[in-house]
Amino acid sequence: MKIINTQKELEELIDSNNNIIINEALDIRCDICIDANIKAIDIKAEDIKAWNINAWNIKAGNIDAWNIKAGNIDARNIDARNIDAWNIDARNIDAGNIDAGNINAWTIDAGNISYYAVCCAYESITCKSIIGRRENSKHFVLDGTITIK
Repeated sequence: MKIINTQKELEELIDSNNNIIINEALDIRCDICIDANIKAIDIKAEDIKAWNINAWNIKAGNIDAWNIKAGNIDARNIDARNIDAWNIDARNIDAGNIDAGNINAWTIDAGNISYYAVCCAYESITCKSIIGRRENSKHFVLDGTITIK
């Protein structure tokens, strides 16, 4: 497992294509704000673990963070207090509040969900509120239910 204690240590991982390629478990012990893509490849263990993540694109198996602000997130599991992203594609999302463009997930368990056009889940959506910001926006669950707490 690679431990990152400062922003500078993380910036040293940015390659010439403006990517941070993560091929081992990464434990980030500081807030990060980078103008780079984060890509996790074939990682076993906790994948990305951080307080705050601010990045253009994140591709990972699992993300465990307080706050995530990203352009696009493609992950198996996301556990976060707040997510602010353009598009989210994940298997499971467990978050406080989500503000996103489009959301595609297997299950979503969140506080308040705000999305632009489409929010869909295959199994379930559980939340305090869900609202689309586009006039014809749609949220739905294919094989289960939406539960408003």
